[in-house]
Amino acid sequence: MKFRILFTAVLVLATCAAPAARAQQAPSSAPIRLADLLVEAERSHPAIKAAAQTVEAKRARISQARAWPDPQLTIGYMGDLAPFKTQAGDPSSFRQFGVMQEIPYPGKRALRGKVAEKEVDAEQWNLEGVRRKLRAEVAIAYYELWSVDKAIEITRQDKDLLEKLARIAEEKYRVGKGLQQDVLRAQVEVTRVLQRLAVLRQRRRTLEAQLNSLLVRPPETSIGPLAPVEKSPLAYSLEELLERGVANATEIRRQEQLIEESRYAVNLAQKSYYPDFSVGWDYQNRGSGLPEMYGLRVSLNLPVFYKSKQRSEVSEAAATLSSAQQTREAVRTALVFQVKEQYLSARASEELLTLYEKGIVPQSMLALESALAAYQVGTLDFLSLISNFTNILEYEVQYYEELANHQKALARLEEITGLEIGK
Repeated sequence: MKFRILFTAVLVLATCAAPAARAQQAPSSAPIRLADLLVEAERSHPAIKAAAQTVEAKRARISQARAWPDPQLTIGYMGDLAPFKTQAGDPSSFRQFGVMQEIPYPGKRALRGKVAEKEVDAEQWNLEGVRRKLRAEVAIAYYELWSVDKAIEITRQDKDLLEKLARIAEEKYRVGKGLQQDVLRAQVEVTRVLQRLAVLRQRRRTLEAQLNSLLVRPPETSIGPLAPVEKSPLAYSLEELLERGVANATEIRRQEQLIEESRYAVNLAQKSYYPDFSVGWDYQNRGSGLPEMYGLRVSLNLPVFYKSKQRSEVSEAAATLSSAQQTREAVRTALVFQVKEQYLSARASEELLTLYEKGIVPQSMLALESALAAYQVGTLDFLSLISNFTNILEYEVQYYEELANHQKALARLEEITGLEIGK
């Protein structure tokens, strides 16, 4: 949306001054698209790489959790003081070799594997959450930088127009048709615009550094012109966002996986009441021509201290499950508010953009044209003309700021829900 008829309006006023030629802009490089920046950020940002490595680390635990306990090897002797020497003629003297294997109660290994699998699933949703958050941060920085660029562009053009008005006021003052205060007011407005330009340029440098940080670039890297931003329609109703979006939120899905993990952990804790077994095989060499001996051993642990150990283990697992369930509800409540907040923000921006396009700006344009005509015939003072002029400038900048706010609200909704908003 462009409001550049101001040039024509001011040039009508400048009949007593030679029109200044507009500087020719050098050909600019290809505009930077948001989609390209999102791909670059996902490819290079260390937060995503770190989350992906955490997933792989958790995945490596699955086989460990399901694995059998390591067998135990025993080697010993009984007899002479010298190692591994038997006493001649003593049948109780021997050299021994044995192997022992612990066998967990049936179902424990499988449950440990299920717990580890759910840890991986939860971490997968954490990775998706990091990805969505990064995309939203890049998009928000992009829209803010774009709106600042538009403000700089408008302010530069407005500075040129104000300088023309200042020259008109000076010319009228020289020929005795104007007032000195008009000249001073015009100069003040030009200075004010220069001040705004300085603030906007500083703001752009800050946003540029922020975007470079998200893209893992050196902070001083220059970011060229951005591609035009169009208003994206909000394709979902609030009910759809709450029903489909909140259910697909990464933190909700992560908590659901943690709940499943806790359920398996409760079952595993309940099985701790049942004993594990150990099976061993032994070989004895007694020397001195005595026959070799073989043995088989079976042992099991007795959970006689279940009141202070196993029972507490089950209570701990049950409390962890309850905590995960309550956390999910707390997260859901917070997300419902966030979705509604961003939805209302996007709808409010749509209404404001419509007001700017169809009401405020056209009406302000008419008021400015009327003020210009009145000023030409001497029925309106210069201060009132400047006031009408600066109002238009403010509305134009506010329009692009509101458009950026609309797009930022959609980006936050995409982060929360994972849905393609406005596509």
